[in-house]
Amino acid sequence: MPMPSDAMNYETLFDKAPCGYVLADKDGRIVRSNQTFLAWTGHVGDEILGKRFSDLLPIGGKIFYETHFAPSLHMQGNFSEVALDIVGRDGSKIQVLANAALLPASDDGPAVIHFAIFRAAERRMYEKGLLEARDKAEEAIKSERADSELREQFIAVLGHDLRNPLASITSGVHMLGKESLSERGNKVVGLMMGSVVRASALIDNVLDFARGRLGGGITLARSSKPLEPALRQVVSELRSVSPGRTITAHYEIDEPIDCDHTRIGQLLSNLLGNALTHGAKDLPVQVDAKRTEHDLVIAVTNGGKPIPAKALERLFQPFFRGNERLQHGLGLGLHIASEIARAHGGTLVARSDKIATTFILTMPIAQANK
Repeated sequence: MPMPSDAMNYETLFDKAPCGYVLADKDGRIVRSNQTFLAWTGHVGDEILGKRFSDLLPIGGKIFYETHFAPSLHMQGNFSEVALDIVGRDGSKIQVLANAALLPASDDGPAVIHFAIFRAAERRMYEKGLLEARDKAEEAIKSERADSELREQFIAVLGHDLRNPLASITSGVHMLGKESLSERGNKVVGLMMGSVVRASALIDNVLDFARGRLGGGITLARSSKPLEPALRQVVSELRSVSPGRTITAHYEIDEPIDCDHTRIGQLLSNLLGNALTHGAKDLPVQVDAKRTEHDLVIAVTNGGKPIPAKALERLFQPFFRGNERLQHGLGLGLHIASEIARAHGGTLVARSDKIATTFILTMPIAQANK
């Protein structure tokens, strides 16, 4: 079987190549194109000969080609992987990638620009999808930041507007406490201070709940220092506003604990306030805090009627108050306490029987020290 000549091989390769070939003179006027390119664009015969390559581009592409790619081609001698739209004979646009090389004039002939054209609809669509996905992700991040800033502003303003009048009331109560008052006056001041403490705890719980529901969650400011002073202060405050109630406390915390000491104090305050509210009035409330080899354990125990089993299952849900609505609080204290425990990598559980009801925080020291 006779082998085809080199000329026939070249002609076949040029015309039947899986990419478009276009040859142009140094001014960009087309002198030849292969059958593949003609088939893609719908042109026939020699009808594109003599046209500039840029004439096959839409107006925007033509301007960009003449101002960017043509000068680059003449200065550098080539360009690669340029995304273009070729306008077909019927006006449709064909998405392509174009490579070009300028072969300078020689003894064999004048300068020639070689264009290799590759269809790129799927690639361009993929790239467009990536860009759209990136833009959407950036918009989502911007939106999240805006929401976060709005959330923090709302919570800050709410906290400011609630705490400012309470601070004024607290100052007034302290001033009255230094005055010579009747027995009745001292009793009223004591009641007012108890209300201030409860209101302050209520504000903390509401703000933490709002932050959690708006996406911020319980925030922590960890530090490694002795925890016992913070716990003692909470117990002392609740003793002062609970006349006639006995609170006993036992501490075995010899080393600093890496945690948010204010939050752990808030947790204890919520548990202790719950015990004083629901426990038997004639029985003491016991606070035990100790550090084991691996855990920090804080337990608050009160006597009185046991918590029903069904109520135990929902005890840490927000706004839950057991079998009946109470006169004090929003039912957020235990929920916030459990969220503080969870934020520290710990757990808060409740055990209740005929003898006593105990809430136990167990926080892994290893987790707290990370």
